[in-house]
Amino acid sequence: MSEHIKIDIDAIRKIGWDHWDPIGIRQLDDSAWRNNAADEYDTYLLQAANMILQGATCETVAAYLDDIISGSMALGPPSEAVHRASLLTAEAISAYLQVDRASF
Repeated sequence: MSEHIKIDIDAIRKIGWDHWDPIGIRQLDDSAWRNNAADEYDTYLLQAANMILQGATCETVAAYLDDIISGSMALGPPSEAVHRASLLTAEAISAYLQVDRASF
């Protein structure tokens, strides 16, 4: 890919918090997770965005997020609901990136 896409971390972070919170940080009071834990999933979400930019399908990205949950976070195999959350996250990131690319 020859074009350089700047990823807005705040936009990606909002997508993550809206769709994907595997360890339940958002259950904390509002200021606690918004201030102290806002960046908790940044690395995973940015990797997901980069995967999409490199041509990965949303299902592939969802599988990556599921692997993070079961492997890195050691939360066990993802349930169907958790996989749906991963897929929704991937689809939302993909939609964000499509809109962002259209602005060039």
